[in-house]
Amino acid sequence: MELALMIEGQDGLNWERWKKLAKAAEDFGFVGLYRSDHYTNMEPPNLDSLELWVSLTWLATHTKRIEFGPLVSPFSFRHPSITARMASAVDDLSGGRLQLGLGAGWQVREHDMFGLDLLEVPARMKRFEEGLEVVTSLLTSATPVNFSGDFFHLKNAVILPRPQRPPHIVVGGNGAKRTLQLAAKYADAWNGTSQTPAKFKQRMPRLDGYLKAEGREPSDLRRSAMLTTVFATGKNDLAKKLKAFDSSFDELRGHGALVGEANQIVEQLGQLEEVGCQRVMMQWFDQDDIAGLEVMSKTVLAQAHKKMR
Repeated sequence: MELALMIEGQDGLNWERWKKLAKAAEDFGFVGLYRSDHYTNMEPPNLDSLELWVSLTWLATHTKRIEFGPLVSPFSFRHPSITARMASAVDDLSGGRLQLGLGAGWQVREHDMFGLDLLEVPARMKRFEEGLEVVTSLLTSATPVNFSGDFFHLKNAVILPRPQRPPHIVVGGNGAKRTLQLAAKYADAWNGTSQTPAKFKQRMPRLDGYLKAEGREPSDLRRSAMLTTVFATGKNDLAKKLKAFDSSFDELRGHGALVGEANQIVEQLGQLEEVGCQRVMMQWFDQDDIAGLEVMSKTVLAQAHKKMR
């Protein structure tokens, strides 16, 4: 089990906060630092939202150890050839630490605000599949790429300089059929969101079946989960944070959140590991709570690593 941080970039992320979070992830022992790719949040008021790929480029040269990437970068924002070019360059710059999370797009407000075409779900998923094929072909093909789809077209296309290694592709989403099929076909990792251990376990046989259909082994695809994390240093702190979420302990747990003091969260992580989860991206909402991250690293990370060896 590997533990990483995940930051919602649309919820106030700016350079000052990003630099502090990057240092915390690097210094406190988290395996990675991930963030969302959004123009804005779901509801007003609008908050700072540092542009994803600019922030990852900075991260590539200002950290040395952690893996990083988007969860996830949608094809509704950028042509896949642009994403592939940026990903190749950032991965090379970092020495091969980028995890390229890709998605179909989902948030209506930002698409309406900036005139971006979200599409209805069937067309959106078709565009997603085409985008995955374009990105993987451009990153891995030794010869120029030709592609003709409903949404994207390439003619003798090539990325130069060639990537030193193709960035690892992460397909994110909870769809039990199409998303898992696309992950099995194109990705190095699948990442689910808000996954209870029971839900995660249900998807494993289906995912293994899709991998087999693609001629791949179960071990060819890493399995991870991005989970809301409500970490408390004591009972009073937990009560305060549950009140802020306007939800109970059991309600949050039922939606797949990691909730509680260190030993309670470690117990949840152990349950996830038992059903095949190999990495958890811990969704950290208070971007200014660096002290909380340090405490969590000394308790949750320390206990988890000791217990799961």
